[in-house]
Amino acid sequence: MSPLPLTSDRAPSGPPLNVAVLGSTGSIGTSTLDVIASSHGRFAVFLLAAHRSVEQLIKQAHACHPKWVVVIDPEAGHSIDTHSLPSGTQLAIGPESLDELVQHPDIDRVVSAIVGSAGLRSTWAALEVGKNVALANKETLVTAGPLVTQLAEKSGGTIVPVDSEHSAIHQALRCGNASEVSRIVLTASGGPFRCRPVDTLGEVTLEEALKHPTWTMGPKITIDSATMMNKALELIEARWLFGLSGNKLDVVIHPQSIVHSMVEYADGSVIAQLSPPDMRLPIQYALAFPERFECPAPKLDFKQHFSLDFEPPDPERFPAVNLGHEAATRGGTCGTVLNAANEEAVRIFLDGELRFTDITTICRRVLDEHPFSQSPSLDEVQRLDEWARQEVMKWTCV
Repeated sequence: MSPLPLTSDRAPSGPPLNVAVLGSTGSIGTSTLDVIASSHGRFAVFLLAAHRSVEQLIKQAHACHPKWVVVIDPEAGHSIDTHSLPSGTQLAIGPESLDELVQHPDIDRVVSAIVGSAGLRSTWAALEVGKNVALANKETLVTAGPLVTQLAEKSGGTIVPVDSEHSAIHQALRCGNASEVSRIVLTASGGPFRCRPVDTLGEVTLEEALKHPTWTMGPKITIDSATMMNKALELIEARWLFGLSGNKLDVVIHPQSIVHSMVEYADGSVIAQLSPPDMRLPIQYALAFPERFECPAPKLDFKQHFSLDFEPPDPERFPAVNLGHEAATRGGTCGTVLNAANEEAVRIFLDGELRFTDITTICRRVLDEHPFSQSPSLDEVQRLDEWARQEVMKWTCV
């Protein structure tokens, strides 16, 4: 991947950078639009894309006046009356249309925030033509990490992470050289069940699992935080994003969610990034990098008393973390099948047809039994993604 220059690519008084927001109706997408609206003309919305949340997408179009709106689901897209869109905004329908439009030469930044492995396709299209991608979709690197990073390096594309943890690492890594890094430590809030008796986790209800103590997120990501599968996926993402081996990646529970991650260097120095838990800051960092300016997110008030606590994750309570370590260390197709199995298991849990603790149990089984490949092609990645989902369906239907 080619790094962005260490100076801004436009003068503050110059034209705005055109942004494509993929997944604009989700939590990251709406926060991105808030950042753009607060940027004093530094950014402009060029394209909005959503899966099928048509009513919200139309409202966003009237607020932002993009050149294009894309509805990925064809049935939902064809339900839109084009007269409901603002003047000057055009409608496109289907994933093929998004792939084409995301490569538009007038787009300067692509925010990839489509949830799940579905986000890989459009991110791939953007990187194929050397776009600067603000990556919120961790599944892109979890599923096809080596292929995606090789593509970015070949095309001159750039990936700047939006995940708060990887954004923190990205910032901390600017304090030293890659060869000097001893380890990376990802922080985790511990979710809603950090202190709940382990022997009661099998009784967790959907309502309980969706009550995150710190962050406001979509349902899938909230469940991942409750199981700490999000940390498993983030370990894999960090391996490919920062080019580090799995044995240099750690996880620690930090319930205040103020320290977003840390980098330890060879001399023992630890560089951490701190801020209140608000996704607008890492979103703005990814959009503006390497420039910094006033952000709508709140700042830490060091005149107020607060504490920073850290503890290791309990492997009995959070077995998903070990799955992440294994998959990050082994590489190959492990990330592909772990992500696909988790997506499918979480979907079934959200439908009320699976116990909370069965999510990780099923993921372990799929990971152990899949036909491993060390250097898969994109076709193999897509085939194993589908295989893992079908395996989950088989086991949950027994």
